[in-house]
Amino acid sequence: MYKYACLNAISPKGTDQFSDDYQRTEDLQEADAILVRSAKMADIELSDRTLAVARAGAGVNNIPLEKYAKQGVVVFNTPGANANSVKELVLAGMLNAARNMSQGIRWVLDNESDANISKDMEKAKKAFVGHELFGKKLGVIGLGAIGCMVANAAVELGMDVYGYDPYLSTTAAWNISRQVRNTKNVDEIYENCDFITIHVPLLDSTREMVNADAISKMKEGVVFLNFARDLLVDEDAMLRAIGEGRVFRYVTDFPNQKTAGKEGVIATPHLGASTEEAEENCAKMAVVELTDFLENGNITHSVNYPACSIGVCKAKHRIAIYHKNIPQMISQITQVLSFTNVAGMSNTSRGEYAYTLVDIDADLEEETGRQLSAIDGVIRVRVVR
Repeated sequence: MYKYACLNAISPKGTDQFSDDYQRTEDLQEADAILVRSAKMADIELSDRTLAVARAGAGVNNIPLEKYAKQGVVVFNTPGANANSVKELVLAGMLNAARNMSQGIRWVLDNESDANISKDMEKAKKAFVGHELFGKKLGVIGLGAIGCMVANAAVELGMDVYGYDPYLSTTAAWNISRQVRNTKNVDEIYENCDFITIHVPLLDSTREMVNADAISKMKEGVVFLNFARDLLVDEDAMLRAIGEGRVFRYVTDFPNQKTAGKEGVIATPHLGASTEEAEENCAKMAVVELTDFLENGNITHSVNYPACSIGVCKAKHRIAIYHKNIPQMISQITQVLSFTNVAGMSNTSRGEYAYTLVDIDADLEEETGRQLSAIDGVIRVRVVR
């Protein structure tokens, strides 16, 4: 019997996929796996029993990845599950900015008691004249699941789309429209595009990548959209650019005390993945990832351990070994297991961490587990089956 805990409300469309071999618990210390959305986990100490954390969403800034990796806790996310939801909000953000919808709506609210509002609006609307998206240039920085969908949708709207992603995956390359111009230099987007949207993960290398220098290269009157992470943008520089007239609108899904209510800023309260469909899709994917990991030891979409899969175990036992990515590790593992035939094996690495799955045909003694655990660099040993 496996036990799982939920730190946030997780769609039952996902948790209902757990079989009768799974039981929900409110005690984190009892949980083999934890499902989470936005809850902050930095200060949460997990028990030795916890094997995995699954983020029902893409971003994992609320989870201490390195800390959990050192403890042998695999952290999953659900890339692409909420992509359509975010894509639609990006399109809404572009339309809002282009047509001055927020300003128009605010005028109606401010004049709701005006008995002549039907006539007065005909004069007032001149202040809200906007632009069509058709024929405008859109730059998409980051062509992952979301960026790819945004780019393709913009092409269908008749926009001239530029895409930039130095790490473009094969999957994205196949899925993206041929009409998207693939540029190797992000400055080409800054210099040419009327609208720019960013869809990259928050890393040390991308933190405040949209800084004063980048903004200075943008076309005057540009609309910049950020539905990825607030810290990708130097918001002080962005607000200065709005005041100077270089940036027409900054559309963000991450309001804070610095940006909320500021002139030229259109902010939504982190609504990117806030649709029933996205929450359901993320929950379903998270549960599939967890069950395959708990039952088979396979890793898919982890953000702190490498992907690794050898299917369903057909041998007598399967052992999962979490370890540092250091020389001679495999030879030491196979030496401990030399008493038996190895029916299947896979070893993968990611940075300083590695993961090995081994299927064996012989009986497994407790001493074997102790010997594997004693190898220098081994973090955790789990008998999956």
